[in-house]
Amino acid sequence: MQQNDFVNGLLDFIKASPTPFHVVQNMVVILESAGFKQLREKDAWSAEVGEACFVTRNDSSIIAFRLNQPLVEHGINMVGAHTDSPCLKVKPNPEITEKGYLQLGVEVYGGALLNPWFDRDLSLAGRVSYLDKKGQIAHQLINWQKAIATIPSLAIHLDREANENRKINKQTDLPPVLMRISAEEVDEICFSDLLLEQVKACDVNATKVLDYELSFYDLQAPAVIGLNDEFIAAARLDNLLSCYTGLMALIDQQGSQNRLLICSDHEEIGSVSAAGAQGNFLKSVLNRLCGGEEALVRTMASSLMISVDNAHAIHPNFADRHDANHGPMINAGPVIKTNANQRYATNSETAAMFKQWAAQADVPVQSFVVRSDMACGSTIGPTTAKELGVRTVDVGVPTFAMHSIRELAGRQDACYLYAVLKQSFK
Repeated sequence: MQQNDFVNGLLDFIKASPTPFHVVQNMVVILESAGFKQLREKDAWSAEVGEACFVTRNDSSIIAFRLNQPLVEHGINMVGAHTDSPCLKVKPNPEITEKGYLQLGVEVYGGALLNPWFDRDLSLAGRVSYLDKKGQIAHQLINWQKAIATIPSLAIHLDREANENRKINKQTDLPPVLMRISAEEVDEICFSDLLLEQVKACDVNATKVLDYELSFYDLQAPAVIGLNDEFIAAARLDNLLSCYTGLMALIDQQGSQNRLLICSDHEEIGSVSAAGAQGNFLKSVLNRLCGGEEALVRTMASSLMISVDNAHAIHPNFADRHDANHGPMINAGPVIKTNANQRYATNSETAAMFKQWAAQADVPVQSFVVRSDMACGSTIGPTTAKELGVRTVDVGVPTFAMHSIRELAGRQDACYLYAVLKQSFK
C-alpha cells in the first residue's frame, strides 16, 4: 500500500470511529470486503487452515485471524490494541436545566486530559438499546455527526487566576451545553425522546429507548499538519492508530505465518470486563481454534503477542519529564517499551524479535523507559502475557498530548509501524 493511501485511510477510519462500537463496525466492513468470514460466539465452529475469519463481542471488541498452517506446530503471531479512548460519557439520567439552558450530565471515562475539552465543537455517538414494534430488544449505533454541544470556558475576567491555578470539578464544570430552553419547556425535556428521534432516523422501528452508552467527541476532523506535512493530528490516536495499522497489516500481508489481531474495549479503565483484555475473549477463541487446553499451551509456546499502544514522545517544552537516554522522537520509528516492574511485558527475547523484524523492514526502532522517579502506565501486554503464557513485547508510536481531545503523532511513524507489523505476520 502506498504511504499516502495508508495515511488517508487512517484519517478516514478515525473520523468514522467516534466510539468503540463504531470502531468495530468499521473494522467489520473492511474485513468483509477483504474476504474474512464472520463467526459468532454462540454458534459451533472451528476454523480450518486456509480460512480468514473474525468474531466480535459486545460490538466493541473484535478478533480477526488468518490460519495458514497447523497451529500447534507453527504457533500464531498476534497483534493487540484497544478500541476505547478517554472521553465524556452521558449519565443515565442526564438532563440538567440551569438558567435557561439544557445540559447533559457526564462521567469522565479513563484518564482524560480535561482542559482541552473546553470550547470545542462536540458531537455525540454510541449505542442505543430500544424496543421495536414487536416488543423485542434491539440495538442501534447512532452518531449526530454535527456540532450539538460545547463546554464553554469561564471568561478570564471572572477567574483571574485561570492561567495559573485552574482546577476542574468533574461534576459541575463539565456538563456540555446543548441549547436554550424556555421555562415552559423545562418539565417537558426528556433526553430519551431526543434519542428516540435519532434512532428512528436510522430507519428502524423503535418505540421506546431502554438504555444507551453514548460519548461526546470532538467534531474536528483528523488532519495531516506541519510545515512539511510531518504530523497527524486527531482525536483517539491512542489507540485507533494501532487498531487500523494492525488491521491493514493483517489484511495486506500474504505470508505463510498464522496471524491474529485483537482489538479490545475498556483498556483505558483497566480492561476488567467481558470485552476487555482481562476477560476471556481471546483465550476462548484461541481454545476453540486449537481444539483444547493442551493444544493451546503448545501453540502459545511457539507464539508471540505484539501489544501496540502509543508511547510518549519527548516534548521539547518538557524534556525533563523523560529519562535522558530514553526520549523517543516523532518520526524516528516505533518505540519498544520496557519496565523493570513488568508494567510492560517486554523482555530481552521479545525485544530482540521486534528489532529483527524492524531491521528486515528497514525501519528504525527506539526505546522508552519511564523516569525512575515517576509512575509508569500499562497496556494490555502484561495482562495478555499472564492469561495466555505467551511471549509479549510492548511497542507503540511516539505521541504528543496523549489522552487529550486532540493528539499528535508522526505520519512516517504510522507507516513504519505498518511495515514492521506486516513483517511480523510474514
